[in-house]
Amino acid sequence: MHPVARTPEAPFGRAKAQPRSRARSLMAAILVGTSVMTAALPVPAFAKGPASLADLAEQVTDAVVNISASTTVEARGGRAMPQVPPGTPFEDLFEEFFNRRGGRGGGDGDMPRQQRKSNSLGSGFIIDAAGLVVTNNHVIGDANDIQVILHDGTKLKAEIVGKDSKIDLAVLRVKPPADHPLKAVPFGNSDKMRPGDWVIAIGNPFGLGGSVSAGIVSARGRNIESGPYDNYIQTDAAINKGNSGGPLFNMDGEVIGINTAILSPTGGSVGIGFAVPSDTAKPVIDQLRDYGEVRRGWLGVRIQNVDDATAEALNLKGGARGALVAGVDEKGPAKTAGIEVGDVILKFNGAPVKASGDLPRIVASTPVGQKVDVVVMRKGEEVTKPVTLGRLEDSDKPQFANLRQPEPESATRQALGLNLSGMTDDLRKKYAIKDTVKGVVVTRVDPNSTAADKRIQPGEVIVEVGQEAVNSPADVTKRIDALKKDGRKSVLLLVASATGDVRFVALGLD
Repeated sequence: MHPVARTPEAPFGRAKAQPRSRARSLMAAILVGTSVMTAALPVPAFAKGPASLADLAEQVTDAVVNISASTTVEARGGRAMPQVPPGTPFEDLFEEFFNRRGGRGGGDGDMPRQQRKSNSLGSGFIIDAAGLVVTNNHVIGDANDIQVILHDGTKLKAEIVGKDSKIDLAVLRVKPPADHPLKAVPFGNSDKMRPGDWVIAIGNPFGLGGSVSAGIVSARGRNIESGPYDNYIQTDAAINKGNSGGPLFNMDGEVIGINTAILSPTGGSVGIGFAVPSDTAKPVIDQLRDYGEVRRGWLGVRIQNVDDATAEALNLKGGARGALVAGVDEKGPAKTAGIEVGDVILKFNGAPVKASGDLPRIVASTPVGQKVDVVVMRKGEEVTKPVTLGRLEDSDKPQFANLRQPEPESATRQALGLNLSGMTDDLRKKYAIKDTVKGVVVTRVDPNSTAADKRIQPGEVIVEVGQEAVNSPADVTKRIDALKKDGRKSVLLLVASATGDVRFVALGLD
């Protein structure tokens, strides 16, 4: 710790002899000026932070619990079977050999199966004094024995009420002891939290038991690509292994986040932790408590982000924003409502869609069966489409078949760094293109072109150019020429894979 250097003080009036009255007048003037200057400079109210967090920690600690989850698996005695790549002939060979030999490579037959336990430790918190506990789904996994350990060491057996892998949440139920009432903590409004607001995290890092760490909200709306609904709060409060499932509190003792992940090259905290916001978690927790499952709204579209080039190609006023519809499920609500491929969704149920990642979160949190207005940009004009939401099923795998029936043309042309050919039976066979995919086949990509940078590949099919269907290479070049005459600087292609999945690609026309 470095000492603070101080500058020597020189008494006023010592440098030159001054009359006492004049010296006093000069001192008074200086003091008055100093006080005026000090009053003019505002002092931040929280420049030094809270004096102590002890009262807050004491207020909520009893509601924070440790989670011990055990998974029992069967293991054979003796030597373990060698690990071989799955699906290879050796897998069956070794399996048969070790089953016959009892895992020893020799012996009198099968060895008795043994039980082996896999344990994990995490954190959680009580949201209802009747015995409801929230934690992360990954803390309990497929455990068949879960214990909730209270702050005073009391152990309670827990059962799973429901869990959701997409948001990584689970709700457990314990039976409160007759002589030990449980303490619950309320949820707060995570949308009110701002970067710089103080927070504390309480959990069970590295299995050490209840620990408190403090920090601030570093950022909001973080997407760490862990799932379809990423919208994390980032904090620099120390979060380590074992903190998963624990609460992140605001200064009012309300849970505004559920600690879930860290970004770390070492496995320990480096000041980058992530928590599921309470406003995202609470609707999921309510459904898990009420139904034992999550019932999410479903629109039935496949979307992609709108970048600057795509916005220019679509003549999208206001710049890059919204979610570009790249596919519409034939049996989905969007199809019934008249939403089309190429539409840009700007608003959903009154909420603005700033980027494509916003839409899945908004739709999923909207009740199934609710009728909502969806505002789309279509060919430069805003159109409102009323949609009645369906229910998202995890098993749904929408097929985005293209039903156009163009007349194929075999002539080959070049455009935008691409060699293009009409669809033929030979090209379908060569690139394994499905019969439902119609359009113009890419047969070669100039490696120095923008098309190569955008990862267009031979065997892909151009379905639309500038939101108009193309059936032949001539259609492609004709449409490009028309866009150039209109002064457009880029063109939007709808490109299909051999299996029928489509995406939009914007290419420059320079």
